Amino acid sequence: MKTSTKSTGFTLIEILIALFILGFALLALAGLMVTTTKNNSFGGRMTEAATFAQSKLEELQTMPTDDIVSGNDLKTGSQGNQYTRNWTVTTTTDNDSKTITKQINLTINWADMYNHSITVGSVIWRRIIEK
Repeated sequence: MKTSTKSTGFTLIEILIALFILGFALLALAGLMVTTTKNNSFGGRMTEAATFAQSKLEELQTMPTDDIVSGNDLKTGSQGNQYTRNWTVTTTTDNDSKTITKQINLTINWADMYNHSITVGSVIWRRIIEK
């Protein structure tokens, strides 16, 4: 029988190279996680702003026609972020068809690391009821 004196394990150099490659890969993933967290946070604030915009538009649509006027207000989000809502109302009256059209442009502004805003619009159309 022949016995082998050659070792079949890993050398210290091979282990150090493997750890270096693993550390480099984990460092790249850490940078990716920071970017992903920032983007996820921005998406949450964007969703919150869109929800506040939709809420205001629905509120305006349920109001009596004469009460729908331009204005602004301040909303606080779930994480303490401040959102400023500004809406402008343009009224058009068509006496021939006996209708009133109110065009609403609503802009929501907020700031985190940067200033952001979204603008949504809606049109409310109603018949003029003669008394």
